[in-house]
Amino acid sequence: MNQTKYIFVTGGVSSSLGKGIIAASLAKLLQARGYRTTIQKFDPYINVDPGTLNPYEHGECYVTDDGAETDLDLGHYERFLNVPTSQSNNVTTGRVYLSVIEKERRGEFLGKTVQVVPHITNEIKERMQHLGNTGDYDIVITEIGGTVGDIESLPYIESVRQLVWELGENNGIVIHLTLVPYLAAAGELKTKPTQHSVKTLMESGIKADILVCRTEHELSSDLRQKLALFCNVKKEAVIQSIDASTIYEVPNLMLEEGLDRVTLKKLDLPEKNTPDLKNWNQFLFRLKNPKHTVNIGLVGKYVELQDSYKSIIEAFVHAGSANETKVNVISIHSEYIDRDNASEKLSGLDGILVAPGFGGRGIEGKVETVRYARENNIPFFGICLGMQMAVIEYSRNVLGWKDANSTEMNENTPHPVINIMEEQKTITDKGGTMRLGAWKCSLEEGTLASKIYDGVAEIQERHRHRYEFNSAYKSDLQKAGLKTSGVNPDTGLVEIIELDNHPFFIGVQYHPEYKSTVANPHPLFVNFVKAAVKKKSN
Repeated sequence: MNQTKYIFVTGGVSSSLGKGIIAASLAKLLQARGYRTTIQKFDPYINVDPGTLNPYEHGECYVTDDGAETDLDLGHYERFLNVPTSQSNNVTTGRVYLSVIEKERRGEFLGKTVQVVPHITNEIKERMQHLGNTGDYDIVITEIGGTVGDIESLPYIESVRQLVWELGENNGIVIHLTLVPYLAAAGELKTKPTQHSVKTLMESGIKADILVCRTEHELSSDLRQKLALFCNVKKEAVIQSIDASTIYEVPNLMLEEGLDRVTLKKLDLPEKNTPDLKNWNQFLFRLKNPKHTVNIGLVGKYVELQDSYKSIIEAFVHAGSANETKVNVISIHSEYIDRDNASEKLSGLDGILVAPGFGGRGIEGKVETVRYARENNIPFFGICLGMQMAVIEYSRNVLGWKDANSTEMNENTPHPVINIMEEQKTITDKGGTMRLGAWKCSLEEGTLASKIYDGVAEIQERHRHRYEFNSAYKSDLQKAGLKTSGVNPDTGLVEIIELDNHPFFIGVQYHPEYKSTVANPHPLFVNFVKAAVKKKSN
């Protein structure tokens, strides 16, 4: 295959229809047919990246190996494809404009008036083709954030129009995802919103090659014919995307609908073979036919919006399937937990995960949660801030340092067991300045961490934090029984803490949830769920 082929996924009518899941599912099918496939997301907001966004605004910020703070859809891409993404897989309007303005300041436009067309659109097109130009991929799928007709999406839509034209026939296609709502009062599905959405796309000079219709009810043959006629697509290219019990069913549903076959036909590519989804379907079978059920408390500050902890929730799905266990994740707001009600709020749980986060709100509730889990022998797992809370709890309640804290919460604490990292002290900009991306961690032989990672001496995990375990307190904490079982070999940063004489008690400074995929469930989550199953059966 000489030329990289491009697929653009746009959305209409409503946001949150699942462009990311459709893109990931199609990529999975193309990958299973033997095509080297990647996905990228172009977001129309002016933030340079999602790193400074409140989780309530945009869900979690997903971090890649190379330290990029990206959209949560990249998590779906990795979970489905089991292939790492990078900075190049996520581009925002802010990043595009920043790049163009910097070029203008350097005089690269030779005095030209810098405009949306051609300068912004050229920048977008260049970035759309960046991964394709590496020679590593046969097919690049580009998801355009937002919905067609949005003011902020216009430069992206225009860039897609230009690029499809420049690439030539069969080298670039557009898949339009839209909603076919069901009106209960009329008792029927309505196609008009989809017709209007496609018309809006055509007004921008783009013809949809494939229509993917999100629906709660089956599309009849007549309705598909109507959509094909009025939206100017072939009937075989009207693809039904019906509600599924889990996102991991969607590749199979798209296979039944023939989305991959229609796509390959439009791109003038051979089908090669039937997609090999054997391992995927084994995962699905275990997921749908669990032998056990456990209740895991997810204690955090942003629990009202599930997308705030998207990767953690999906890592529990992967770990649950690996253990043939249904994991009920019970979200508990840390702000409403204190010593008096901890037992009431946390009793009946088979395991407790204290989640990542920033700032002082809900911190004392997290500390109380750790104490409850430690004293009542409930399997405990702390991630990033959750690990730091475990260090603070142990310092206060075992060593007796009642005022122990993190300098993030109290700069004047007499026992700063968690302190800002040395290289962070002079930083004033918030975006993209934390310890980010993949860092090494050496594991101590014979520890729980070493056992979980199958005895390997060194691992690499992704980080996103400014504060760290204060090494000045390491000796005192170790003598009191808190093991530091994982340490960065280059910086000495403590990465993992754990306790003996407990069913399962481990905290990690990094974010293991980012690396959990369907093909490779993260061992920390797998072992945590296993410990929860064991506790419940005892």
